[in-house]
Amino acid sequence: MSGSSNLDVMLAGGGAAFIVDLIVYPLDTLKTRQQSRDFIKTFADPSTKTKLPSRQLFKGLYQGLGIVVVATLPAAGTFFTTYEAAKSFISRHGVPMGLPQPLVHSAASAIAECASCLVLTPSEVIKQNAQMLQQRSGSSRRSASLQALKQLGGAGAGRKLLSGYTALVARNLPFTAIQFPIFEFIRARIWGQRSGLPRNGAGFDTRQKDNLLETGVITGTSAGLAGSFAAVVTTPMDVVKTRMMLSAGSDREVKQGAHDRVIAHQASNKYNTRSGLTIAREIIAERGVSGLFRGAVLRAVWTAVGSGLYLGTYEVAKGWLARRKEHDISDKSFL
Repeated sequence: MSGSSNLDVMLAGGGAAFIVDLIVYPLDTLKTRQQSRDFIKTFADPSTKTKLPSRQLFKGLYQGLGIVVVATLPAAGTFFTTYEAAKSFISRHGVPMGLPQPLVHSAASAIAECASCLVLTPSEVIKQNAQMLQQRSGSSRRSASLQALKQLGGAGAGRKLLSGYTALVARNLPFTAIQFPIFEFIRARIWGQRSGLPRNGAGFDTRQKDNLLETGVITGTSAGLAGSFAAVVTTPMDVVKTRMMLSAGSDREVKQGAHDRVIAHQASNKYNTRSGLTIAREIIAERGVSGLFRGAVLRAVWTAVGSGLYLGTYEVAKGWLARRKEHDISDKSFL
C-alpha cells in the first residue's frame, strides 16, 4: 500500500469503510447485543424454557448506522493516511538497520490505530448505545443515534463520549498488530506465487494497477484470513470495550439493557472509576473465562467478511484512482 497521494488514500479508505459498514453492520449489532451484560434477560423469548432469543433481537439491526456514516471518512482516512506515512518513515529509517518487515507493519498500524481511535471513540459509544435501544410500540421513529446521544448528554457528557477509548485502543492495537503482518505476508506470498515476484512482495504495486479484479480478490482473501484470526484472539478486549461503552448510557425514556444502564444511572462517578481490568474480573466472576469470548464466532465471521471487503475495496479504489491520475497526466502531456 504505497505510491498514492494522501487524498487518494483518504478517498479509497473512506469509500471502502462506508461500503463495508453497510454490508456487515447487522452482524455488528447482533454481536453488541450478545456481549451486553443482560443479553438473555433482555432478548430471550419468555415463552420458551430454552432461553432462545426473541424476535426483538433481530429488530433494528441498522440502529446507530447514521453516526457510523458520519465518522467513517475521517476515522478511516486518519488511519490509512497515518499508516502509510508511518510505514514509509519506519521503512526508510528502520529497514537499513535490520528491522524486520513484520515489525515495520506492526509499528505503523499501532501508530495509525492510536490516531484513528481518537476520532472513532465518540461515534463508537453512540453507536453501541443506539444498537441496544428497544423502541416502544407506537413511539415515533426518531433517529436511534440522536436518541443515544441524548442519553449520553448532561453532566460529564465529554467523558462519556470518550469512555472506552483505552479499551478500544487495547482491542485495536493487538488486532492490527496481529492482522496486518499476517495480511501483508499472505498477500506477498500469493502475489509471488502468481507472478514470480520476490516473496516479500516487492514490485506488485505495478501489477495491482494493471489488474484490479485480481488485486481485489487477493487482497480480500488475505485480509479475511488474517482478520478472522485476529478477531478471535482479541475478543476478550472487545467484550470489555462493549461493556464500558454501554455503561456510559443512562436509562432514560427508552428501554435498554437493565444492568448496563443501572450502573451508570445510579452514579456516574462510580462508572468513571471502573477500569477495564475491573470489568474483565466481573465478567469472569459472572460467566467464567468463556464470558470473555462471547460473540467470538459472530466477530470472526463479520471481521473476515468486513476485512476482506474493506481492504480489498480499498486497494481496488486506490489502484483505480492512481490509474485515472496517470491517464490524466498522459492526456495533459499529449495536449
